[in-house]
Amino acid sequence: MTTNALILIGIDLAAALVLSLGLYYRRHHRRDLVVAFLGVNVGVMAVAAVLGTAEVALGLGLGLFGVLSIIRLRSSEISQREVAYYFAALAIGLVTGLPQTDPWPVAGLVALILVVLWAADNPAFLSRSRHQLVRLDRAVADERELVDELAARLGGTVTSTTVQELDLVNDTTLVDVRYRVAHSRSATRRPVPESAALAQGARR
Repeated sequence: MTTNALILIGIDLAAALVLSLGLYYRRHHRRDLVVAFLGVNVGVMAVAAVLGTAEVALGLGLGLFGVLSIIRLRSSEISQREVAYYFAALAIGLVTGLPQTDPWPVAGLVALILVVLWAADNPAFLSRSRHQLVRLDRAVADERELVDELAARLGGTVTSTTVQELDLVNDTTLVDVRYRVAHSRSATRRPVPESAALAQGARR
């Protein structure tokens, strides 16, 4: 094994630890996904190192990225944020596993991936934006009335609504809502988790 290969392995392991522990776990505290990110990263790096010819590399990269679409479709517990971490772990493993004559441009790409994820997943980034799945205990068919009801209940400016269920028999409305809170509220409260929490409106 060449010196460059050893340097790339060291870069990969350091980046994987920063990604999974320094960024993801420190912010979201899911141990199971830390294991998944590390496993995906090291596994892809090892496979890419073994099969790292120019002819194999392109098909290998496309195939490995395709695996994540299967993971996303088959799991209801993985958010879009976590899919981004999966892709980052996979990409880092892939670029560091392929044979390189100069490891330092690869180190720059790895650093770029980490910096982008650090910034995009920072709690201060778009901190006023919220996303919830809300169930109102009355059926609201009028869109304008629905927006006004949600704005009053959530205490923010509704930017998008998608009615997922309008139950006229049980008199309920299930709606996916995205909204912005006021500056004072966003400064004192932590962002609502992207996993949709159920909120209940008041009865008539």
